[in-house]
Amino acid sequence: MCGIVGFTGNHQAAPILLYGLSRLEYRGYDSAGLAVRDGEGDTEVIKAKGRLKVLADKTNNGESVPGTCGIGHTRWATHGEPSETNAHPHMSDDGNVVAVHNGIIENYQELKDKLIRNGYEFYSSTDTEVAVKLVDYYYKKYLGTPVDAINHAMVRIRGSYALAIMFKDYPGEIYVARKDSPMILGVENGESYIASDVPAILKYTRNVYYIGNLEMARIRKGEITFYNLDGDEIQKEPKTIEWDAEAAEKAGFGGLVYVIAVPCRNAGEDLPCGRVFYLEELPGCARDPFTVDIELFIIHSKHLPLDKREPPCERSPP
Repeated sequence: MCGIVGFTGNHQAAPILLYGLSRLEYRGYDSAGLAVRDGEGDTEVIKAKGRLKVLADKTNNGESVPGTCGIGHTRWATHGEPSETNAHPHMSDDGNVVAVHNGIIENYQELKDKLIRNGYEFYSSTDTEVAVKLVDYYYKKYLGTPVDAINHAMVRIRGSYALAIMFKDYPGEIYVARKDSPMILGVENGESYIASDVPAILKYTRNVYYIGNLEMARIRKGEITFYNLDGDEIQKEPKTIEWDAEAAEKAGFGGLVYVIAVPCRNAGEDLPCGRVFYLEELPGCARDPFTVDIELFIIHSKHLPLDKREPPCERSPP
């Protein structure tokens, strides 16, 4: 699984992004990259194939990449071979939109063909570049806000995704969207954090928000605004992480999500097979994040009976 980290605040972003990505190395990856912006200047994108240390060396542990807003990513290749070109972040043709993405876009070829007909060119083999340029396409077509562009793209995309996106016209801001792929947001002392798993930001904050399925958010310094798929603002209450980072890493999924990979009739109508859930979304389940059955990606629960003799769902976990 890939890893996402984001930050906007008063400190230099690159060292924070590199540290966060280092806490996600257990997820497996073949390349890594950063996108960092200093004020209203151009976004600088640095990528490297191989271990995170290659990226750290390339950026002098982040010190050579100034800027207080940025996103980072570790990639596990799905569309396209492991390479610096295919590594995230990806950028639109004119640098207007920069983004990282976890998940798989099932109709990426259809969307890519549409974008090519509208004058877009592609430098990578990834589905992520398609998502980036689709957001850019709708941003320019409707002359709206980032939220308008993202929700138009979300309606068109089939598959799973967690997206963290930066727009040239909105310095110091990061926009995120989620469908069936985990993401957590945090705030502390006037700064804001994004991650695909808790250990990446637990050093900096224990005050977090869980973004729901098919929701979006705008992240600014110390401030997060949530939106539904219609673009309407919605309210969320922050949660406090009580457990420590070391225990989270031992759990593999950090206690953030569980993938329901049991027979559909066992999961129940309200818990469809293969979907990613936050602990808070599992009604009545034991929520000890360190009792994960890694083989079946599920915790023991009186409400979700576990019968290993039955065949698994055809759909694989994201």
